[in-house]
Amino acid sequence: MKLRANLLLLLAALIWGFAFVAQRVGMDYLGPYSFNGIRFALGALSLIPLLVFFRSRKAAVKAHQGWKSWQVGTAAGLILFIAASLQQIGMLYTTAGKAAFVTCLYIILVPIAGIFLGQRAGRSTWFGSVLVISGLYLLCVKEGFTISYGDILEVIGACFWTLHILWIDHFSEIDSLELAFYQFVTCSFLSLVTALCLETMTIAGIMGAAVPILYGGFCSVGIAYTLQIVGQKQAEPAHAAIILSMETVFAALGGYLLLGERLTVVELIGCVLMMMGMLLSQLCNIKKEPTTAGSLELNNMKSM
Repeated sequence: MKLRANLLLLLAALIWGFAFVAQRVGMDYLGPYSFNGIRFALGALSLIPLLVFFRSRKAAVKAHQGWKSWQVGTAAGLILFIAASLQQIGMLYTTAGKAAFVTCLYIILVPIAGIFLGQRAGRSTWFGSVLVISGLYLLCVKEGFTISYGDILEVIGACFWTLHILWIDHFSEIDSLELAFYQFVTCSFLSLVTALCLETMTIAGIMGAAVPILYGGFCSVGIAYTLQIVGQKQAEPAHAAIILSMETVFAALGGYLLLGERLTVVELIGCVLMMMGMLLSQLCNIKKEPTTAGSLELNNMKSM
């Protein structure tokens, strides 16, 4: 069962990794807000069958619980809107692979943020942080100690992904599917309103970006989210976090195969250091029950 669960999680990571490529390609036809608005709308629609299915298998949710789900989900959607917008705009100026690695900084930022919430960070977290920061430097900082505009946006976005994870973890008693649905609706609404103000959305552009939008909406959200829910029922939390972090590798591979993106030797070393740091930060949790933020269920929102 655990092997099956790990394979499902790996498939989810594969889908999310290639979603970065879809997001990059989609902006050849649509602005970042337009693309996000449509794909998150499709993502919300893809959750409706799951909501109906699971609702039919349990007692009706009390009115006040539904109201709280809406409140928490709307707030999460606002944070998601900021994080996803920074990620999407950042990819106009950087590669899909680099965007994925920088976005996954949340893996190390979440336990560090937990320190300010009264939680302890183990040695592996600190060693992992050093490796991640070193790798980030090699990946993003260029000659003359400059960093590209896109990479800066992705770093700021990683901070909002961290905030998003901590927010959802704080309200872990809320039904995960309902919360996801409300936040996707909120993010879609805010993105579309912003797009109407700042961008020109055309039918031709939407049709041109149809495949990336469908992939980002239905595959990245609907299919991968479902795989994650099923896989996490049997997988250990730390193992799941490590497997899901493989999306960074799949994003870099997808960028190489489909977009012809090339990383320099120094940037590749940076990616390796970041991956080692991310994995190391999770190893301390393998033999003990996780007590904090983060983890699991929350990976679902970052690149969808």
